[in-house]
Amino acid sequence: MGRVTPTLADVLAVLDRLYDPSWAESWDAVGLVTGDPGQPVKRVLFAVDPMRVVVDEAIAGEFDLLVTHHPLYLKGVSSVAATTPKGRVVHDLIRSGTALHVCHTNADNANPGVSDALANALGLTETRPLNAMPVDPMDKIGVQVPVAEADAMIDALTAAGAGTIGDYDRAAWTATGEGTFRPLDGANPTVGEVGRIERVAETRIEMVLPRYRRRQVVEALRAAHSYEEPAFDVLELAELPGQRGGGRVGVLDEPLPLREFAARVATRLPRTEHGVRVSGDPERLIESVAVVGGAGDSEFARVRAAGVDAYVTADLRHHPATEARAYDEGPALVDVAHWASEWPWLVDAERLLTSALAAGGSSVDTHISTLCTDAWDLRL
Repeated sequence: MGRVTPTLADVLAVLDRLYDPSWAESWDAVGLVTGDPGQPVKRVLFAVDPMRVVVDEAIAGEFDLLVTHHPLYLKGVSSVAATTPKGRVVHDLIRSGTALHVCHTNADNANPGVSDALANALGLTETRPLNAMPVDPMDKIGVQVPVAEADAMIDALTAAGAGTIGDYDRAAWTATGEGTFRPLDGANPTVGEVGRIERVAETRIEMVLPRYRRRQVVEALRAAHSYEEPAFDVLELAELPGQRGGGRVGVLDEPLPLREFAARVATRLPRTEHGVRVSGDPERLIESVAVVGGAGDSEFARVRAAGVDAYVTADLRHHPATEARAYDEGPALVDVAHWASEWPWLVDAERLLTSALAAGGSSVDTHISTLCTDAWDLRL
């Protein structure tokens, strides 16, 4: 039985799982730019920039979907008339039936994401985020039930979304104690009588849950509990750094002189006229490295705090770079072209999309654009 051709909506569902739009920075513009969610997608082109030359490549190659890292429109507009270069791009995409989808800072912050691909290309291991995002907000719910009802309550809370920790579900902590209460006038107690103090052997159950599931879990608790007024509490857990976020910090398998490390960067990233610029003692040994795909001079404080030997990124400006190098203990700097630093992500995105679609029984033909869309064409 052959593979099924997915719709655009099917493909976007996978991309949104890999690069959730909620992970994008507030100023960013990610997601679908052109395209009908119901249209079939047989061919997908991946590229860094939705430049005219890349759009022409997608149209000429009869690709149904163009996935780019950078947005076509980063700021809102009131017109997409074909009287402007970007307006003409929109018209040509629509006329040709070519969808355009953007994964920008949501791909920067993903795990794996843009900086993971850069770190892998350079041979870094034991990587962690440079600017870690907190894990998704979590709560802990606690409730007391009669001992005989403990398993049923755990099952009900699990079904509502509680109790998942990593690769485990139905995770709960329990302890047995004595609950005591006195029903007042108007009560309809499951156990005991109005006006009399009652004591019941109860099990205390505690389970964690994603905060966005709080309402469903509380409703499930109330529905499953045999008491008229169940006692429970919900605690918001502290935010902890997670594995998503911008940049990566890692180590080389063995230390290299800065000169050799910079040569590795040059050979493992696509060639550009920008080339590779290096600041630091060429013989300095490099073992720990921070990387940021794209412009990274805003991250110098975090890079210095990480205590790394070298920092690989793009678009380093004169003043931040010279200030960062004003201290002997500061990291060596390796500055590459913006496009080159983000191009390795295309390989990851292609692999992850095709494998996820295959797991669901569908497939697409994919291609990675090798057109260099770096801004600079000549260096004298």
